[in-house]
Amino acid sequence: MASATTPTADRPSASSPTPTADAPAGGYPLDGPSTHPDPRTHAYRQDLADIALAGTVIASHYAVPLERRLTAACALRAAPGDTADILAELEPGAIVRILDKRGGWAWGYAGDLVGYVPAASLSA
Repeated sequence: MASATTPTADRPSASSPTPTADAPAGGYPLDGPSTHPDPRTHAYRQDLADIALAGTVIASHYAVPLERRLTAACALRAAPGDTADILAELEPGAIVRILDKRGGWAWGYAGDLVGYVPAASLSA
């Protein structure tokens, strides 16, 4: 015999965040149009997104952008790597709001654009 605190198929656990008895018979369908913001101007990927987009996009993690200044002129690129398409040329002192830094590249906002800059060109 099950104890009073053991959940069963008929009764959810007391710690269940959503009572299963309130769920509609067919579950919760995902329907209707799904619109995503422009990834050229909104920082989101499947693994990471700007915290400001938390109610708009689904990502594994959200982060608050960290403001840094460029110590040298560089190109804002569409992907990490010296051969990726150039989105803009940035001047020393330009502000870059970064969300991710790895493999020698930082990803984030430069003005209204989202892209990659060499991590070595950023202030600490």
